[in-house]
Amino acid sequence: MEIQIIEEIMVSIQRLPGHDDIPNPRYMTDHAAGMDIYAAVEREETILPGDRKMIPTGLMVALPVGYEAEIRPRSGLALNHGVTLANAPGTIDADYRGEIGIVMINHGDEPFVVRRGDRVAQMVVHRVCKVTWVINGQIKATARGSGGFGHTNF
Repeated sequence: MEIQIIEEIMVSIQRLPGHDDIPNPRYMTDHAAGMDIYAAVEREETILPGDRKMIPTGLMVALPVGYEAEIRPRSGLALNHGVTLANAPGTIDADYRGEIGIVMINHGDEPFVVRRGDRVAQMVVHRVCKVTWVINGQIKATARGSGGFGHTNF
């Protein structure tokens, strides 16, 4: 069964000066959900085991109202090096206009070097919905009840 694109949106991006050599975020396969994002470090950055660093991307985005972007770890970096994102997933709101920064953390045993142009994370753009809370004296019970956070009551 062929996956069909339900919706495609246009998103404006801006490169910070001096970062024209860094690729735009891009899908690496036809059916990828996330776009790879690249490091715009000026020089190699080493993340020691247990440390974290903000890695610049040289990129700003203008998401349409009603959308957000999640910044997620790359599975290969996690598996092969123990490197992931400290705030996974990170959220970029539609009204944020600063540089996208990637907060990387090294859970591995060896120092990890980030070089200019390395793929360091992925971005997934989603629709969002706003919630209006309705105060209710009692909510409807379910079979699960309060069981959770790692287990169920079945």
